[in-house]
Amino acid sequence: MSPRTAVPAPVLHAAALLLAVGCLAVTLWYGLDEPRTALAFGVLVAVGELARRGDPADDRESAPLGAAGALAYALLGEDGGQPTQHGVPQVVAVVAAAALVGCVPHVARGRGSTADHLTRRVLAVGSTALCFQPLYDQGRSQEWSGSPHTLLLGVLGVLFGLGALCDAVLAAALAHSRTGRPYGPLLRDELRAMAGIGSAVCASGVVMAPAVAVVGLWALPVFSLPLLLAQVSYRRYAAVRTTNRQTIASLARATEIAGYTPVGHARRVAVLSRAVGRDLGLTGPELTVLEYAALMHDIGQLSLVDPVPAGATAVLPPEQQRRIALLGGAVVRRTGVAAEVALVVERQADPYREQPVSARIVRAVNAYEEMARAAGAGGPLAALERLRLGTAHDYQPEVVEALARVLAEDGPGDLPVLGLGEMQGSLSGEGPGRGLSDPVRGWVTHG
Repeated sequence: MSPRTAVPAPVLHAAALLLAVGCLAVTLWYGLDEPRTALAFGVLVAVGELARRGDPADDRESAPLGAAGALAYALLGEDGGQPTQHGVPQVVAVVAAAALVGCVPHVARGRGSTADHLTRRVLAVGSTALCFQPLYDQGRSQEWSGSPHTLLLGVLGVLFGLGALCDAVLAAALAHSRTGRPYGPLLRDELRAMAGIGSAVCASGVVMAPAVAVVGLWALPVFSLPLLLAQVSYRRYAAVRTTNRQTIASLARATEIAGYTPVGHARRVAVLSRAVGRDLGLTGPELTVLEYAALMHDIGQLSLVDPVPAGATAVLPPEQQRRIALLGGAVVRRTGVAAEVALVVERQADPYREQPVSARIVRAVNAYEEMARAAGAGGPLAALERLRLGTAHDYQPEVVEALARVLAEDGPGDLPVLGLGEMQGSLSGEGPGRGLSDPVRGWVTHG
């Protein structure tokens, strides 16, 4: 896979469907081994899927309990001291059927991307089971002459790495097909996320398997409880993030309500800045900082006694631009938003060679939006030409060309002008508007 391409989502969906159907057919033909064990793990996976959150703004592991149960079943070799007889087909069939049952309410409510979620679950569990079950069934572990604990740690460590890597690769490929973002940054985001809830999922799954091997199925509820508590904590954290988004949306509207900037200006700059950031390969956290800074980039104008005509700060003297930017950064720091956001707001008026990448993007996109609005029908082309003429000092050439590519994809189009309630809903992923994390019609990024 190149840094900007990956296997298309339909191919992965088809592969997961064929694998699930094939394994289900084999299981039905030969019969279900250890039905009690299969039922226990199936119920665990289904309950985990039912409890998963449907946050469309977050593509990370949304069903940690279901993922841990599926991984544990793939790594199960004994049950209460007795060897198990199930193989790879039964593991995939049970997990796929249970996940499908647990996803029914989410499909009915239209929450999240169920097809992508099931594809990741089936392919990741299938690859993990394929690595473990044949070796165990063939008695390879019996041939090990060293310490059994060393063997266990080695095998589980390797399987942990392979399973996590497989899931990260699949998640990045599916996100690439869905959003058009470059594959490389998406994969880096997924690998970084493994240090969070992903590590808890894999650790729980790895511990569940040997626990069931020793004490039986009673280990499942015991080792599921910590993961449920972790999921509750994660949901609380998500609620705090939603509150932060709503606060930022309100601040972004402050300059519009006070008459300092045109209605929808902050929203348009944020959407287009995020599209340019995607084209330049910024990672997920960097895009979030960029988005928040773009929403609040004009907050410093509230310090002005007389509003700038049409809120166009790009035509102001450099000293006044820097003063507004510094005051805006001071306001942002008092909101509790990440310091990186305030830094971008403060540095947006500096010469581009001294700016961080996010500040370069905000400056160029803000200038483009102001120039295009002022120039009328021929504004987009005229604004781009003026930006290119300013690349010697004011605007980074790579940012301007990325902006041109984004605009050329489908044309400038019409950005939505949202009210406060719609903007808050869009930022939180709960309202009718499209979330800022999703491409907006007319502002499509390059894959």
